[in-house]
Amino acid sequence: MAQGGPGEKPLLVFPTEFPIKVMGRREDGYAQAVLEVVMRHAPDFDPATVEMRPSKAGNYLSVTVTVNARSREQLDALYTELSRHPMVMMVL
Repeated sequence: MAQGGPGEKPLLVFPTEFPIKVMGRREDGYAQAVLEVVMRHAPDFDPATVEMRPSKAGNYLSVTVTVNARSREQLDALYTELSRHPMVMMVL
């Protein structure tokens, strides 16, 4: 990835509130599994702030979590683990 020049601003300045949308099939344990992964990477995450939205037909569920991101490495590790979870279909 190309680095910005001396006068360019970084895309993200840490710490920052960062929303992550995780989508998967609507099944028992899915939301809990997402929260367990998030808590491993962002222990200060407040589960009460989770937003859940079922798909129109009710087969899928999007779980949006907003974490207090402290570094790019933290976000990368969180995205990687969520993306590899067998219950997760997509992470945005």
